Amino acid sequence: MYAGICIALLPVLIFRDYTPSNELRYLSIADEALRSHNFFTFTNHGVPYADKPPLYLWIVMLCRMIAGKHLMWLLSLFSLIPALLTAEVMDRWTCNELKPAPRLSGSIVLLTGGLFLGLAVTLRMDMLMTLFIVLALRSFWRMYTDMTTNRVERWLFPVWVFMAIFSKGPVGILMPLLSTTVFLFISGRIRDFFRYWGWRTWIPLLALCGLWFGAVYAEGGYEYLDNLLFHQTVDRAVKASEHVRPFYYYLITFWYSMAPWSLLVAAALGGMFMPRFSRGSMMCYFLTVSITTFVMLSCSSSKLPVYLVPIFPFLSYATVMYLARVGSTRLLRAAVAVPSGVLVLALPAMLVLTAQPKTAWLFDWWLIVASALLSATGILVLCLLYCRIGRGDRVDLSLRAFATGMLLAIFTAGWATPQLNASIGYGEICRAARTEARSQGTTDICTWRVKRSENMDVYLGRDVRIIPDDSVPSPQVTRGVVIITKTKHLKALDAARCDTVVGGYAVVSLGNND
Repeated sequence: MYAGICIALLPVLIFRDYTPSNELRYLSIADEALRSHNFFTFTNHGVPYADKPPLYLWIVMLCRMIAGKHLMWLLSLFSLIPALLTAEVMDRWTCNELKPAPRLSGSIVLLTGGLFLGLAVTLRMDMLMTLFIVLALRSFWRMYTDMTTNRVERWLFPVWVFMAIFSKGPVGILMPLLSTTVFLFISGRIRDFFRYWGWRTWIPLLALCGLWFGAVYAEGGYEYLDNLLFHQTVDRAVKASEHVRPFYYYLITFWYSMAPWSLLVAAALGGMFMPRFSRGSMMCYFLTVSITTFVMLSCSSSKLPVYLVPIFPFLSYATVMYLARVGSTRLLRAAVAVPSGVLVLALPAMLVLTAQPKTAWLFDWWLIVASALLSATGILVLCLLYCRIGRGDRVDLSLRAFATGMLLAIFTAGWATPQLNASIGYGEICRAARTEARSQGTTDICTWRVKRSENMDVYLGRDVRIIPDDSVPSPQVTRGVVIITKTKHLKALDAARCDTVVGGYAVVSLGNND
C-alpha cells in the first residue's frame, strides 16, 4: 500500500510547481530567514510572520541549505512520510483489535481520502502535526489501558504534545487535552485526569514551551511574542479576520474532504450510534477524539477544510472497525457504489470538458487515459459489489479495487503535470519574465493585479515591484520595465506589447513597441 502511494504520487512530486498562496510564501520566508540569520522569529518581506511555529520553516531552511535550492520532491517528503507514518502508527495501534485485511482497509480509507492524499504532496505542516497528535493520543491510550507497563509513555506523551504544538500551534495541545478529558468523563474515570495530565506531563511540556518562547523573546522582542501567543491563537479563534466561517462549515466540507469515502464513513458513524450496537473501548475512544475535535474546531471562528485532517485517522479506523463487525450490509455497499458510479462518468465528463472553449486547456492524452482508468475502476467496483465477483467481503474487495484504480489514474495523470504547471504556479511565467528582462537589458520586473506576487522573489532572485491594483501602468512611467499581469487585464494597458503568454498570465512591455 505504501509503495503504491509513493509510486502513484512520484510524477507529481517531481514535476509540480509551487502554489502561490502558501507554498511559495513558506519558501520566501525561509530564504529571508537564512539571509537575516533568524531562527525563531520570521518575516515575510519585512512584515513579521508569527502565524506558524518554526519547525516546518526549519525543515524548509535545512533543505535549502543542503540542496542549494528549493526542490519540490525533497520538501514533499516531509508531508508524504508523516502521512505514511500516521497510517503505520494507526495500523500497529489496532493490530490487536483488527485482522490484517480490515487494517489494510483502514489504510486505504485514510491514505486515499481526497484531502489527506492531497496534503501528502502539499508543502504544509498539517501532516507533521497530525502525526504527532496521533502519537500523543496513542501514548495516552497505552497509559489508559496499562499504566504500570507503559511508564515510558508518561515521558513520551508530553514530548509528542509539544512537537504537535511546535508543528502548527495550539490545536496540538487542545485536541489531545479536550479529547482525553471527554473520554475519561465518558468512561467514568475523570478522577484519574491528573494521572495523565499531571506533573510528568506539564513540567516537560512547560519547560519545552518556555525554552521556545524565551528564544522568541530574545530574538524578536515582546511584540513578536505577543503576536505569536495571543493574536495568532486567541484572536483567530474568537474574532478571526480571515477564513471566518459559520458554525456548520465543517458539516459541509466533510463531504468533499473525505471523498470518495465520506458516504461510507457517514454510514458507519450512523451504525455505530444505533441503540443495539455495542461499541468497544477503542472504537469509543476513536469516536470521542473525532467528535470532540470536530465540535472544538467548529466553535473557532477561523475555519479551513485542512483543519479537520487530524481527525481523519480516527474516523477511518473507526469506520473499518464497524465494517469488520457488521460485514457488507446493503447500506455500506450503497455508500461505496455511489462514488463508484461517479467514477464511471469520469471519461465522458473529461471529453465534454475538453470540447468546451473555456476548459479546452485540460486536453492532454495523459488525462484522457487517467479518466478512462477511473471509469473502468468504477465499473469494476460496481461489479464487485453487486455481481459476486471474487471471494471475501464485497465491501473490502471493492475498497481495494477502488484504491488501486485511483492510484493508477493518479500516476497516469501525474505525467500531465508539466503541462498544467502554468495554471498551478508562477514558475513558468517568472522564467519568461527573466528571459524578456535579459533581452531588454534590465532587471526591473513588476507585477500588476497578480495575487501573492510578492513571493515571486523565490524564482526571480530579487524582490519584485508591485504596481498598485487601482492604478494603470503608463508607458511613460514603466518604459523599459517588464510587467507580469493576467491576460484578462491586457486590454487595460495602452501601447502594450505582449511578449509571452503562459496559462492565464502574460509578460508585457510598455512603451517599447518601436
